[in-house]
Amino acid sequence: MSTLLLSEKKPIVAVLTVDDEARQFRGNRANFRDLVKTGQELDCPVYVVTARDLKLSAKRVQGYLFHPEDKSWRKHWLPLPDVVYNRIPLREDERRPEVRRKIDEVIRHDSIHLFNPCFFNKRRLFEWLKKNKTTKTLVPGTRKMLGPKTLSAMLQQYSSLYLKPESGKAGKGIMLVRLDEGEAKPYRLTIQGDKRKNIVYKTAKLRLLWKRIKAETGSTPYIMQEGIELSSFQGRHFDLRVLVQKTGKGVWMVTGTGARLAGPKRITTHVPQGGSIEDPEKMLIPAFGSDMTQFLLGRVKSNAVLIAKQIEKESGFLLGEMSMDLGVDTDGRLWFFEANAKPMKFDEPHIRKKSLERIVQYSQFLSRQPKVRT
Repeated sequence: MSTLLLSEKKPIVAVLTVDDEARQFRGNRANFRDLVKTGQELDCPVYVVTARDLKLSAKRVQGYLFHPEDKSWRKHWLPLPDVVYNRIPLREDERRPEVRRKIDEVIRHDSIHLFNPCFFNKRRLFEWLKKNKTTKTLVPGTRKMLGPKTLSAMLQQYSSLYLKPESGKAGKGIMLVRLDEGEAKPYRLTIQGDKRKNIVYKTAKLRLLWKRIKAETGSTPYIMQEGIELSSFQGRHFDLRVLVQKTGKGVWMVTGTGARLAGPKRITTHVPQGGSIEDPEKMLIPAFGSDMTQFLLGRVKSNAVLIAKQIEKESGFLLGEMSMDLGVDTDGRLWFFEANAKPMKFDEPHIRKKSLERIVQYSQFLSRQPKVRT
């Protein structure tokens, strides 16, 4: 395989990660293996490289190739890539100064393209979307969580709020707070605990509510977000996961839409938090009927593309893919909740196959474009 890479000139793609003393490199190995395989199928060599080994001043670098005969990853000397696809798996790895320097070095390189240079920050996402008159209508009321006064003001306005870490992942750290002024203890905080059990805290005093919230959040920056009454299926709310990617022509398109159904009594739909993978039509038809469901799914696609374009424009980064969470409320209105610059792989087989092909096809497209300095 390495000799193939070094022979005729083809677009070469490097999947960027970081090294790991115990396991060679970090990241989703099954995903990396599938990318290497898809590259072979599309005549576009793909290898995995760590930030430490990606030496841009050299003509060749040490990268990893998968060997299916013994299911192992081995190091090879390989050509410098034309395109770098950032799949560094953890925010803390991406924040390391030497890793940030390497990413910046690739961005400044005369000919190598890099897309999806960093994770998104939730608060900035909402700020970016509010700058466009179309996408701002999709954004729930959102503010930075600063103190008990801002929390109280938001609760008076919306009565239920989701509290989310600005740089969260997979639903970790999300809490739900409700205000019911008819109750003896009007403040109710639901903390999504491990093992699929919730912790519920009730109090009559804002000061005590804030103290309990701070015990959970510590110094982690949080946002407060209007609680939306989402459509439900058999008494459990659901939302839609949409994968949006650039094609081999460099244009944004929806690769696939899946549904995620919240686990029993859970406050989010994330699968690691007890949610399940479902078919969007199965979720929507009982609430809206067949015709309205098709209309809604069409709107989900068109709005997801608008959102992707707006995020790319405002971020100033070159982006090639993102997943996003969109909700449909009980009135059929669409809402944007989250976007992820490092999408977890979709388990739906038809989405999975197309998503891998689009990564490679977009990389091939990028390799043919002159490098534009931003």
